[in-house]
Amino acid sequence: MPVPTPFHPRTSALCESYLWKDWGGYHAVRSFDTYFEREYFAFRHAAGLIDVTALYKLEVRGPDAGAFLSRMTVRDAAKIAAGRVVYCCWCDEAGEMIDDGTILRFDEEHFRVTSTEPPYAWFQRHAGGYRVEITDVTDRVAALSLQGPTSRDLLAGVVEGPVADLKFFRFTPGRLAGKPVLVSRTGYTGDLGYEIWAGNEDALAVWDALAEAGPDFGMLPAGLDAMDMTRIEAGFLLNGVDYYAAHHCFIESRKSSPYEMGLGWMVKLDRDPFLGQQALQAEKEEGSPRAFVGLEVDWVEVEALFARVGLPPEVHRGGWRDPVPVYNKSGRQVGYATSGSWSPILKKNLALATVESAYRKAGTELEMEVTVEYRRERATARVAKKPFFDPERKRS
Repeated sequence: MPVPTPFHPRTSALCESYLWKDWGGYHAVRSFDTYFEREYFAFRHAAGLIDVTALYKLEVRGPDAGAFLSRMTVRDAAKIAAGRVVYCCWCDEAGEMIDDGTILRFDEEHFRVTSTEPPYAWFQRHAGGYRVEITDVTDRVAALSLQGPTSRDLLAGVVEGPVADLKFFRFTPGRLAGKPVLVSRTGYTGDLGYEIWAGNEDALAVWDALAEAGPDFGMLPAGLDAMDMTRIEAGFLLNGVDYYAAHHCFIESRKSSPYEMGLGWMVKLDRDPFLGQQALQAEKEEGSPRAFVGLEVDWVEVEALFARVGLPPEVHRGGWRDPVPVYNKSGRQVGYATSGSWSPILKKNLALATVESAYRKAGTELEMEVTVEYRRERATARVAKKPFFDPERKRS
């Protein structure tokens, strides 16, 4: 059975929809209202507040902490400056992805790793010979994500600390409602946003302070359904949906490398050995067989397919996660779409897909399967640059 997060006394009282899901063993709200559209628009036009406590969190401490994380991940963690956050992933020896997440560096010997899946056993398995102490603090640290164009002004008014001047992918300590917090300029919506980390014992005080200040900035509590739409607009991949952790895969074709998933920019090969280094070096030299791309599905064609049977066009309410075949114009399957959503802010039908590398170039015309009245049809899907939605305020 899932367990409540430290914010559950507040989120459960506000959740009028009774729509919940199990996220990492915790109760997580899908949407507070029966319809989540208000929460989506809060993210894009004001601010949305979502409980992200279910993210796994490891504290890595010790004289070899930087060297150890450099060994474990595709990035050279030893070069991360204190106060910085980096996005990264880690692989097995074959260069296939295990998970992706973030690394925060507090000082020379102290890091925090966040991830989608529990990383403790994998990291501990490889810790031999390193002077490090690895502690899973998932159940000790509560976390909120405040995302949207008014999030900076809201936080600046309630946090004691330099939040207003905090740069993209940096973090700072502060105080909120008199409680110690850590504020990072990070998030999963592709917009201006922050994550607030606090001890479990301070969680309700932090929530209450944000809830009290929030109405002046249009803030609403938000759930996972609204955030899923925003992460698709941002072109962000999701473990267990767009790719699978290598150690969960029964067949090789289910596994993915960082290069295949569009994360080659973070792979630093010219350094001390790390897990998957040789395989990734070979893949870089030979080229990747697949590529993770964005697709824009032709809306006029979708309308026409439904009109043939006398129906108005139909789109999935919110984000979808059912794999859908993708074909080239000759009718051969060349990949599959794994996530998608109608984008209210862009007025486009979007999808994220893995395709053969020959079809990765922006502008390439493919076809995606569309089911109309129980029949499998196809509509043109053009490869588009990711992220689909990329506002300047995200980084400014």
